[in-house]
Amino acid sequence: HVQLVESGGGSVQAGESLRLSCAASGLSFNNRRCNAWYRQAPGKERERVALIGTDTTYADSVKGRFTISKDTAKSTLYPQMDSLRPEDTGMYYCAASRFGANCGQSDIEYPYLGQGTQVTVSS
Repeated sequence: HVQLVESGGGSVQAGESLRLSCAASGLSFNNRRCNAWYRQAPGKERERVALIGTDTTYADSVKGRFTISKDTAKSTLYPQMDSLRPEDTGMYYCAASRFGANCGQSDIEYPYLGQGTQVTVSS
C-alpha cells in the first residue's frame, strides 16, 4: 500500500520560512522516479511549483525562494520555503511518478499523491 504523507505546514507571516516534508511508504524515492510538488489555493487551479528529476526545476513564482532536497535513503522530500508571500497560501501536495518515468516528458503522470499540508501566509 503506497502512501505519501506531507507535514510541516502552518501559518506564518510574510517573509518567514517553512520547511515541509513528504515521506513515502510502499515505494522508494530513488533516482528512477520523478517527484513533483503542487499547490492549490481556494478558487484557483492547481499549480506545479517544482519538478524533481535528475535536476529540479521550479515555477517562476517560487524560483529563488523555494529549494527542494530529496533524501533517497529515507524516501523523503524536503521543500524549504523562504521569503514566503501571501500568494504562497494554499494546500501543498507531493506527488510521485511510476518507476522509470521520463521526467522530461510534458505529460508525465503522477499516480501517487499525498493528502496535502496547508500553508497560510499572512501579510
